[in-house]
Amino acid sequence: MELEPYQIPSGVVLNPPPPPPLPPPLFPVINHSSLPPPPLPLPPPSGVLLPFPFHPSLFFAMDHQRSLSLLQFVNDEGLVPSQEEEEKRKKAIQKLKEIVSTWIKKVAWQRRLPKHQIAVTSATILTYGSYGLGVHTPASDIDALCVAPFFATIAEDFFIVLHDMLKRRPEVSEIHCVKSAKVPLMRLKFDRISIDLPYARLRVLYVPENVDILNPFFMRNIDDTSWKSLSGVRANKRILQLVPNVENFQSMLRILKFWAKRRGVYGALLGYLGGIHLALLAAYVCQRYPDATLNALLTNFFRTFAFWPWPTPVMLTSVDVIETRPFSVMPILLPSSPYEYCHSNITKSTFYRIRTEFLRGHNMTRDLLKPDFIWDNVFQPFPYSKRYSQFVKIYLSTPDQCELGNWVGWVKSRFRGLLVILEGIQGFCDPNPTEYVDNEKGEPNVVFYWGLQPADKNNLVDIELVEGEFMKIIGNGYEGTQGRMELSILIASQLPKNAQFDEGTIKGRKTCWKVIDYDKKRNPLYSQHLPHCLVGQVASSGEAECLSSGG
Repeated sequence: MELEPYQIPSGVVLNPPPPPPLPPPLFPVINHSSLPPPPLPLPPPSGVLLPFPFHPSLFFAMDHQRSLSLLQFVNDEGLVPSQEEEEKRKKAIQKLKEIVSTWIKKVAWQRRLPKHQIAVTSATILTYGSYGLGVHTPASDIDALCVAPFFATIAEDFFIVLHDMLKRRPEVSEIHCVKSAKVPLMRLKFDRISIDLPYARLRVLYVPENVDILNPFFMRNIDDTSWKSLSGVRANKRILQLVPNVENFQSMLRILKFWAKRRGVYGALLGYLGGIHLALLAAYVCQRYPDATLNALLTNFFRTFAFWPWPTPVMLTSVDVIETRPFSVMPILLPSSPYEYCHSNITKSTFYRIRTEFLRGHNMTRDLLKPDFIWDNVFQPFPYSKRYSQFVKIYLSTPDQCELGNWVGWVKSRFRGLLVILEGIQGFCDPNPTEYVDNEKGEPNVVFYWGLQPADKNNLVDIELVEGEFMKIIGNGYEGTQGRMELSILIASQLPKNAQFDEGTIKGRKTCWKVIDYDKKRNPLYSQHLPHCLVGQVASSGEAECLSSGG
């Protein structure tokens, strides 16, 4: 008997031709979102005739099966912390809250506040970043913001008094202050868990443990540093409020971060996507497809942003148009008011790479009935040494291992300047975010290898000139002792074995942050508000990072 072809519903697309910008959803999901439709909406694609009978139940079964295999992939890769690891993190945060509570009462006493105010004053710890969003991995650090009342200053009470209290704790190690950062903070390990601890103060006497930081009352008349410190917490909280299904959002974002790292497009300092960028893009897709499965969310993510009409901004809430910064190629609006765009270092090269990876993901996931589909192929590491014939080697070193982290961190914060210089000469540069070590060198070092794709093969890079220009950028404003920075050009065959990018998972190496020598000669430091009260000790050079444990 001859079979009649089955007419597939217009909402179901099986291996369609490349779609136009922002087509309707791949999957027949119910959209309860109250947001306006994406820019430039187009009608659904016409039906596709297949020469065999096809029932929609097969479509949904395949979608479900892909979602299950995706969850299995996440489990196999160890992306979700164990219950024991989760409890360890929770205990660390709780202990940190207790320390901060004790600290603020001590500061209130030093400020000679009335006894009844000392009794009621309080401070707290708010988590954000990957941990705050619930998408951290076993290797992730914790972003924890210390929020305190107005009378506790950052210079004395946070960087000295609280620092000394933490230093005395047996659970704390490798603590130091980073005052020159855009958001000043302390870095430490608490029970061997890495914690970044910035500071914000509110114009209140009492900070509730779970303070509603989105409430305008708490944001009134705060200083600029506190505003910057609070922005991450506010964005996280608002994102979790706006997504229709938090669990689906968390699973999706955890997978997207893994994908971006594998494909070499994760790392805000190198011009790629940071955690907040991916979180907002994922939240946008979750809003548009609130009832979609995990597989459908990933597929629609790639489909949406492979054809997004940049520089049209991505936004989670309907707001009046906000003028973007000049040369902003991928504007993404933060969801908390007053509204502003995410900071970005994206350049024309990294923008091209990101768009290319979105398109690759779309092409690999769009055909739901592809018989040989496996998720491992989507997450294959990017083959740098096969893709590029030339590389810029960036060699960073210091005489002391403990100085290396500060030097590398400073140079990375200026990498956009180097990227723009290389783009001006070569036309394209792919800054691989992975950190390597040159084992042939005796000094502590970190090495980066950036792929080059010359627009003109005869246009050779004057690497000495580039190095000189970049040294002017990194030499301006660094407070410590400068380390070495050398640039050189390699061809692919000259890459060392530990920098062959094509096999397995590449894991970066975290550099050691500065560990202070506490045996240096130091002077006592007394409170400005209570002259006879010793709050800590400071090195004779006056460097704030060289604080002792206070006893």
